[in-house]
Amino acid sequence: MKRLKAPALRTNGETKKKRLKAPALRTNKAQLYFWIYLFLLPCVFIFLAFYLMPIVTVVVTSFCQWDGFNAPKFDGLANYTKMFQNKIFYQSLWNLLGWAFIAATLHVGFGILMAFIFREKPKGWRFTQVVFMIPNVISVAAWSMIYKYFFRNDIGMLNSIIRIFDPDFACDWFFQKPEAFWAITLTWLFYAVIVTLLVQGDLMAIPEQLHEAATLDGASKWQQIMRIDLPLCRNAIGTGVICSITARIAMYEAIYLTTNGAGKTMNLPVMLVRAIQDGKYGVANAYGVVMLVLGLLTLLIVNKLFRMDDPVY
Repeated sequence: MKRLKAPALRTNGETKKKRLKAPALRTNKAQLYFWIYLFLLPCVFIFLAFYLMPIVTVVVTSFCQWDGFNAPKFDGLANYTKMFQNKIFYQSLWNLLGWAFIAATLHVGFGILMAFIFREKPKGWRFTQVVFMIPNVISVAAWSMIYKYFFRNDIGMLNSIIRIFDPDFACDWFFQKPEAFWAITLTWLFYAVIVTLLVQGDLMAIPEQLHEAATLDGASKWQQIMRIDLPLCRNAIGTGVICSITARIAMYEAIYLTTNGAGKTMNLPVMLVRAIQDGKYGVANAYGVVMLVLGLLTLLIVNKLFRMDDPVY
């Protein structure tokens, strides 16, 4: 029979070292957390002062009569009642639903497509990337004015080209329905550089070994995109969807500088600004609360659909 070896006895020096490790580790963690909280403190202060407090103010004053100068007077649900009795409010929600759907599908889809094209680096891809990026660094106000003249009925470039083939053609794109809706859509539809950059970042992080193994198993390029690339980029795609939809919720300059709500293109930000101009700050804040709720719902729904809390690898 084999003799069992007795466990080696620890010397006094080893025991002392083990006892000293735990307090030292706790001290290091405490120092680490101290510096983390110290650097987070300015961010917390900025969030409380410039985000949380204004949000609380908007929510509270949405239940008040307020002209922006005198003290708010509690008025219950009167502002929300007026809002839901306004037919233009429902038109705004309908427009937002259409733009949100287009943003989540065509807009994000175009950004994803460009990311995959740039990854393959075809001939002339650098020039294409520069051309694709440049319009996105120009302000929305500038692009809105460019499109305003592009779609003009009398001197607009689009109608001038169409009149070459149809001399009697006339269309005031920004001031008649349903053309106005699609003219507004074209002012942002193809400017998806944020989505492209997000997806490109995730594509570059995918280990090349996955594609090599899939190729050895006989997977086609399309199968690799559908089974490897897109699933591993779901966080970037979900983030792009959230950014695109929330941008449509807050879209103001493109509408104000082109149609100002004409042609059935009214939206919530324009209604909010008009309420402020009329001195109805309580009503304006009610619109702000609706926009806030829609943004939070978008965040929760997209986060759930794309499983953005689950690990990717």
